[in-house]
Amino acid sequence: MRDLTGQSGEGAMSGVVLLGGAHGALSAARSFGRQNIPVVYVTDDHPLPGLSRYVTGSFSWPGATSPGAANWLMEFAAAHGLKDWLLIPCADGDVRCVAENLALLRGVFRIVSADWATLQKVCDKQRLAATAREAGVACPRNYLIRSMEAAACTEMEFPVVLKPATRMERNAFTAAKAWRADTREALIEFYQRASEQVGGDDVVVQELIPGGGEAQFSYAGLWYANQPVADMTARRTRQYPIDFSMNSTFVEVVENEAVRAAGRRLLSAIGFEGVVEVEFKFDARSGAYKVLDVNPRPWSWFGLCPAAGLDLAVLMREVALGRAVAPAEAQAGWAWMQASRDVVAAAQLMARGELTFAGYLGSFGRRLTYAAFAWPDPIPGLMEVPLTVYRVLSRLIPVGAREAQPNRGRA
Repeated sequence: MRDLTGQSGEGAMSGVVLLGGAHGALSAARSFGRQNIPVVYVTDDHPLPGLSRYVTGSFSWPGATSPGAANWLMEFAAAHGLKDWLLIPCADGDVRCVAENLALLRGVFRIVSADWATLQKVCDKQRLAATAREAGVACPRNYLIRSMEAAACTEMEFPVVLKPATRMERNAFTAAKAWRADTREALIEFYQRASEQVGGDDVVVQELIPGGGEAQFSYAGLWYANQPVADMTARRTRQYPIDFSMNSTFVEVVENEAVRAAGRRLLSAIGFEGVVEVEFKFDARSGAYKVLDVNPRPWSWFGLCPAAGLDLAVLMREVALGRAVAPAEAQAGWAWMQASRDVVAAAQLMARGELTFAGYLGSFGRRLTYAAFAWPDPIPGLMEVPLTVYRVLSRLIPVGAREAQPNRGRA
């Protein structure tokens, strides 16, 4: 197999391996590609980033949860001449795989990440609540539910939200991210269904914080040596589905010092390293920003960062190479949109009287970057909807038939 650097010997340029992910990985590929940095994409799931003109090679692999996944990555690096390339996991399971095998993989790749013992303190929502409390960061009230009996009798205020503690496996519960229970009967039904998919100990039951997109904020940044190299704050103004999002659909750069301070307190408390998005929701009842989730990887609206002048992907490579990083700040006025889903979210919000048509049209008056489409790299944007349809239909194919299909890679 050929060396994907296109060079050989001591002068070979160091490139990047993106492991898994979708829109966040696509944004990272474009960031590196614009700098003429070679990019390889490896996935067992979403093909979209591999369609980018900036991706040198796209390959399938057995996946992060497969036996010997770390050894597979090391053998893959040896086969393709990827020694000392930067490895960036871009999906939850891939993050855990890399973090659990950090010492081993650093023998081959450059990696900017904390180990799994550290990341688990914020990636596992059961542990996130405890970590937040110790750091002095507000979090939603959690109810200790570990059995059907506890679901039936634990005192709580409804409505509540059921969430998976982690999202390493793919099933209906982890795909939905959250189920709302307005009554005791609904809680018992949803808890039973969730327990069957992830186990009773991995179901988080917490208070529902009222409010829509106006209350949803994020802290985003790159951390190294337990301090931020660069960071920003944003508002996740619209999402789809509109009540419990699988994806943000319209995100705006906003300055929010309370969110920035809370994000920094949380991450410094664990000695975090890498790129990260910390999701908060403002609770108008208490006046507190409550932490909901931590994503230590490129996230769906990752492309907003370079558009606004804060290219976290390229900055991560500079850090990995030991280079000094010049201060950078996100510019106001920029927004990110996943247009195909945002139009649906906007229509639903307008139907509920929570958004006007003029307000929706005003979104296009911002300096916009899009989740998949970009004029210099149009194919991912043009193929996003057909790929989504294909992926939905492919799930109807029997598992055995899918497994019989050979893995393919291109270079």
